[in-house]
Amino acid sequence: MILAAGRGERMRPLTDSTPKPLLTVNDKPLIVYHLEKLQQAGIDSVVINISWLGEQIQQALGDGSAFGLSIDYSHEPEALETAGGIVQALDKLDNRFIVVNADVFTDFDYRHLLDFPVAAHLVLVPNPAHNPAGDFAIEQGYLSNNPDSRYTFAGIAAYEKSFFAGLEPGKRPLAPLLRAGAEQQQVTAELHNGLWNDVGTAERLESLQG
Repeated sequence: MILAAGRGERMRPLTDSTPKPLLTVNDKPLIVYHLEKLQQAGIDSVVINISWLGEQIQQALGDGSAFGLSIDYSHEPEALETAGGIVQALDKLDNRFIVVNADVFTDFDYRHLLDFPVAAHLVLVPNPAHNPAGDFAIEQGYLSNNPDSRYTFAGIAAYEKSFFAGLEPGKRPLAPLLRAGAEQQQVTAELHNGLWNDVGTAERLESLQG
């Protein structure tokens, strides 16, 4: 699943007329980089949640055949935040599935997410300048809420449907679920030291060009 429903407020005015996943790095939309890497990892079907200017995303990507994929869309009249978007799309997803934020730019190999022993597995990265305190720690391979030695959640993860069991549809953030899962040792984690950029501002987008 690729999360592509957000408004991209910090990217305005670029996102006033173009949804953030279709902003380009070296003339290729951000979301296309993910589609190509998912296909290379052996994934054959993708669900994309869309809201703000979502019809542009659907028009640009179509049914996915141009990328060797089958693409289905989960429409949100208003963006439901990360966990809410996942819960709405659960019926379209396999029992185990990968979730990627459309607006990160990375060289992470999605094949790392095809096998994990618990209900969820997160990818963390060294803390960027805009998130110096980090989000989570890693302790003996598990996600931890320890306030020391924290890293930043990369917006890349894999889940079993059971991780979202019993949650009602609606607007819902992901962080509280991850923190609860960490307490129960339901979530493993790994650190990615390669290329990763949260393309949250026009300046960060510009820094990736060329």
